[in-house]
Amino acid sequence: MGHGIAQVSAMTGWETRLFDVDEQALGAGMEKVRANLEGGVARGKLTEDEKGYALARLSVTTDLAAAVEGVDVVIEAVPEKLALKQDLLGRVAGVVDPSTLLASNTSSLSITEIADGVEGPERVIGMHFFNPVHIMKLVEVVVGGWTSRDTVERARTLAVEMGKTPIVVKDSPGFASSRLGVALGLEAMRMLQEGVATAEDIDAAMELGYRHPMGPLKLTDLVGLDVRLGIAEYLHETLGSDAFAPPALLKRMVAEGKLGKKTGQGFYDWSDA
Repeated sequence: MGHGIAQVSAMTGWETRLFDVDEQALGAGMEKVRANLEGGVARGKLTEDEKGYALARLSVTTDLAAAVEGVDVVIEAVPEKLALKQDLLGRVAGVVDPSTLLASNTSSLSITEIADGVEGPERVIGMHFFNPVHIMKLVEVVVGGWTSRDTVERARTLAVEMGKTPIVVKDSPGFASSRLGVALGLEAMRMLQEGVATAEDIDAAMELGYRHPMGPLKLTDLVGLDVRLGIAEYLHETLGSDAFAPPALLKRMVAEGKLGKKTGQGFYDWSDA
């Protein structure tokens, strides 16, 4: 998600820095950005000049202080672990200007809890992008308990300038999209587990019957089964609803390392992808 957000930011015309503690991860992120841009040129969506301009505006660094120096906006996209997000934004808040917007790309964690202990919590907000970022139009703007009205408007404006359609939701477990999407995905897994239909046919039911662009099982493969499991466990715990209890099939596949496209195997075979 981080490289996708950085790509769209650079394409919007903003100087953008992509940060990671791992140089290999940074290299892989940049390769994905280049591949996305080259794909856009091949499809006639971008010109060679536009590709070049976007790449010229995007730099990478493993130095957090250098990454956030003089910036107006920070968008974190680290794994869905509350303590990790709190620590990162807490460190960032101590070195950036007090007016810098601090956004989290979390898909389910509480923005209020993420902002707890962060200097200037009124500037902390959720900006939940969707994968692939350069294609998907939706951004959930999540309003935490301390988030100011000005911060909400700044986040909405940013999303629009990036070519996205923002929706504003309150800080509730799973927000709007994850709560609905995960419920559908988990039920699809239960159906597969019970032998109701194949993964392909379950996905086709939603794609052809409800005009979803992608079925829930294929989408889970793209998101990552481990990510979906973590979100399901969080929603099950916070909402107390059995609708979010992770199916045994999901737990087993994660334990076996079948995490979806990123490992080459999930509900589908991605080894040649």
